[in-house]
Amino acid sequence: MIEEIYKADEKRYDNGMRFRRCGRSGVLLPEVSLGFWHNFGAVDTLQRSRDIMRYAFDHGVTHFDLANNYGPPYGSAEETFGTLMKSDFMPYRDEMFISTKAGYDMWPGPYGNWGSRKYLMASLNQSLRRMNIEYVDLFYSHRFDPETPLEETLQAMVDIVRQGKALYLGISRWPLEATNFAIRYLAAHDTPLLIYQGKLNMLNREPMEEGILDLCQNCGVGFISFSPLAQGLLTNRYLNGVPTDSRMAKEHFLKKSALTEELLCQLQAWNSEAQEAGMTLAEKALKWILDTQGVTSVLIGASSVEQLQTNLRVMR
Repeated sequence: MIEEIYKADEKRYDNGMRFRRCGRSGVLLPEVSLGFWHNFGAVDTLQRSRDIMRYAFDHGVTHFDLANNYGPPYGSAEETFGTLMKSDFMPYRDEMFISTKAGYDMWPGPYGNWGSRKYLMASLNQSLRRMNIEYVDLFYSHRFDPETPLEETLQAMVDIVRQGKALYLGISRWPLEATNFAIRYLAAHDTPLLIYQGKLNMLNREPMEEGILDLCQNCGVGFISFSPLAQGLLTNRYLNGVPTDSRMAKEHFLKKSALTEELLCQLQAWNSEAQEAGMTLAEKALKWILDTQGVTSVLIGASSVEQLQTNLRVMR
């Protein structure tokens, strides 16, 4: 059977997606972006990944967020993306804002982890090959490296932009003092920090409490939230306990001990508030993030088109 050639919906920018300026830059990001952390690896079906990505793009999602070690196994989410770029999305490359990252364990030995110049440059070269593209729009340092001098990590990122392999730079989960240093260093080298990626949701407000959001706002840096639904806690999944087929039941990223009686009561209270407002708990959680001053976009994952449809209802 010959796969039908994909043609993007002509009304893709009229389907309700709103865009926000990213800090003090020319970049406009969709309020909802699609992350490839789970559900796009080699263990998942290509057709499901294709269906999700097509639906996202047809509904104004132009920002696709990856990392070298997304899968599983490592690298396979980028390979899936590269396959779909080649088969479906190459005609739309200039409409897409594609990011990837390096900073976590990727391959054995001393050069496959953290923030050295050797690792960052090698990793991005591998990522570009896997994704079948010549450059990424955004390259992140995926985590702060306490051992490598910050100047080495940041200068490598500056040089990556100058080589034409990335257009913009970002950092993820860096502490406040290091973030302030990065903002100043990159600005001094004519490659200003575009965006900070941090975990922000109704249950985890660290970027607000630590001053990261304020710093980004004051310095003209965008902010994008990952894990907005707290691994499913901020959905209707756990309102009545732990389902047998859930991540928490399998102790996969979520521990059963996390669902305390106090937390369950809080989730049920938020759910009641959401219902009174005509929303689901997930919609309320996403809206809370987007209503937070300084947030540019929220990163969602999706295991099905139906789940993506549900999360995009926040655009109503």
